[in-house]
Amino acid sequence: MKDTESIFHRLYDQYHQDVFQFLIYLVKNRTVAEDLSHEVYVRVLKSYERFQGRSSEKTWLFAIAKNVAIDYFRKNSVRSSRNFDAFDWETEQLVSPTKSPELILELNDDLRQLLTALEKCTGDQKMVVIMRYIQELSIAETAEILNWTEAKVKTTQHRAIKNLREILTQNEKEASHYESRKMGRQQN
Repeated sequence: MKDTESIFHRLYDQYHQDVFQFLIYLVKNRTVAEDLSHEVYVRVLKSYERFQGRSSEKTWLFAIAKNVAIDYFRKNSVRSSRNFDAFDWETEQLVSPTKSPELILELNDDLRQLLTALEKCTGDQKMVVIMRYIQELSIAETAEILNWTEAKVKTTQHRAIKNLREILTQNEKEASHYESRKMGRQQN
């Protein structure tokens, strides 16, 4: 037990910030991210003895965090809709039920626009973008965490970037149109 405890503390010290940041980008609520982070480490403590070292500890932790996040979104999906249809991770959007004002205020405008656009992507796309560009995981690590091939990660990443470009371009056009209409009213 003493060994498991020291391993747990090492993992927590080494990866807690990364896991917490990953979860907060997904759920956009500090309290929920803290709760989910706690759940990740509860699962780590319960299952470390079964960890076989086929992946790095970091990718193993992120895989657990991904599963905890999926469980959270499934639970919210069922609660909010009272519909017991299966949650389709690949096509459903992962939209946090609440926005964190403190998180949004801390971000610069470009990142805020990107995260808002990311809400319109599929769950797979959102997960890949967060892992690859925010958590800076490699394609191999991302594939391992998601239990995908590297080709699927690359394809999903490509589609996500294309989708984000389209969303951001559309948002820019709408903002420009709004500004020109606003200017026209002020001149009258």
